[in-house]
Amino acid sequence: MSRTALALSPHLDDAVFSCGGTLNRLARAGWRVVVATLFTRSVLNPTGFALACQLDKGLTPEVDYMALRRAEDDAALQRLGCEPDHGDLVEAPHRGYDSARALFAGPLPADTIVEALGRTVSDLRARVRPDLLLAPQAIGGHVDHIQLVRALGEPEGPVLWWRDFPYLVRSATPPEPFGAVMAAKPEWAVTLDALAIAQKEAACLAYASQLGYQFGGPDGLRERLAATGGIEHFRQDGQVDVALEPTIRSASVR
Repeated sequence: MSRTALALSPHLDDAVFSCGGTLNRLARAGWRVVVATLFTRSVLNPTGFALACQLDKGLTPEVDYMALRRAEDDAALQRLGCEPDHGDLVEAPHRGYDSARALFAGPLPADTIVEALGRTVSDLRARVRPDLLLAPQAIGGHVDHIQLVRALGEPEGPVLWWRDFPYLVRSATPPEPFGAVMAAKPEWAVTLDALAIAQKEAACLAYASQLGYQFGGPDGLRERLAATGGIEHFRQDGQVDVALEPTIRSASVR
């Protein structure tokens, strides 16, 4: 009987940028791999900072930004052999976070999205019935990542917590709001084979709307990916199935 992995991605690219190679290796090993992105609801006629987040990608106001990004995600996950699942929650710029600085300054008291995230994740787990969960560590401190980790709490079953890319390479010491908690968990690393490296790169390039803003273009993305040395890093919760070997191997490297 095939096994199922469920990756919980805050945004449309987080899981692929951070652990796309691992997702591809699982899929190639016969796993069903579902990548559920939580914050993908379209908001037509955006204003203020939400509109600015669209304009700085070179997109005009009338473009349905999230529909465009969902299509990019479909293409990316097809390259990896994974299934997309697009949630109906709105990103932080539509919840009162009115600047780039605010996105990384911690959750607002009025932001109650954790409750909706908890319900969404519970529904996903009941529907997908994963044998393995993958989720972000919230490195970088983006509020949507923080709220997802808060909503997850201490999930049942095995979890691999990925290191959030590209936030972890933007600074030698990126913020780690859950650093103390994550540091107490065993470390894992996945060494990618040549095919996984190539498929991850192709999948990341599918997020064309993000490449200029995040990396300065495709070449910048390739440079950042090459700098990872073909290894994806995690923290582990629960007993990860030893049958994952050698798809995933335990390690004590950061």
